[in-house]
Amino acid sequence: MARPKGLLARLTHRGPHRILRGDLAFAGVPGIVYTPESGFGLPGLAFGHDWITPVAGYAGLLEHLASWGIVAAAPATETGPVPSVLNLAHDLGSTLDIICGVRLGPGKISVDPAKLAAAGHGFGASAAVFATAGLGSRLRTAAAVFPSVTKPDAVAPAATLRTPGVVFGAPGDELSITANSLQLAAAWPGATLRIVDKAAPGGLASGRRLHRFAGLPGTDRRTQSAVRGLLTGYLLYTLTGDKQYRTFADAEAELPKTSAPAPELAPAGPEEKFVALLRG
Repeated sequence: MARPKGLLARLTHRGPHRILRGDLAFAGVPGIVYTPESGFGLPGLAFGHDWITPVAGYAGLLEHLASWGIVAAAPATETGPVPSVLNLAHDLGSTLDIICGVRLGPGKISVDPAKLAAAGHGFGASAAVFATAGLGSRLRTAAAVFPSVTKPDAVAPAATLRTPGVVFGAPGDELSITANSLQLAAAWPGATLRIVDKAAPGGLASGRRLHRFAGLPGTDRRTQSAVRGLLTGYLLYTLTGDKQYRTFADAEAELPKTSAPAPELAPAGPEEKFVALLRG
């Protein structure tokens, strides 16, 4: 079996599939969808955008997932300055309904409703947690990439989840008043926490040159590359069962480009969470 370093190096590059792009608006929800050129019973993902970030900024990530055989779609809703995390969560569910129920491409593509995931970045990561709580057993897994605090907060619904997931955090999240990767992972039973080395959380989306003039973070290619590889490996194992990528879903495994959280910041195990609950 290939070592994690070699697997991650492979996964940071495009996969073997040619890609098709589609418009979700034809099915009633504005947004974009990327698919492999062909394939039946494919895994599917709905991805939530960060605050005031156009979904086009995630085209590279969605294309990357599609090149590895995953149908990846993102609703272009709740893009204003005062978005609703609950509305975006609902739209993530609608997006999954669309990619499962609407004819994709030239008729040579279908999504398996038993291989679905919700994911998101920042604000959209919290929306993905709410979507997962609402969809329950319909989802096989979920991913929160550099999640941020929202109103209502996603920590409470995370504690109710029975769906396994992964949370990507950044160094220094414990000092941030907007990031909540540590709290989310601690509350979420079965969540794996990955701290991405030298990550710039706001740099995941592309085409953000103008953001710098507003004091917001711009694109960070190192962050994009690391997250694409780590997320792809995680999804290939959890959605398709490809055992060569098992390490990416193993909470005890050490992966390249990530660091373990400090012991006092690591998510509590089930027994520790139970004891903490009894102590009140």
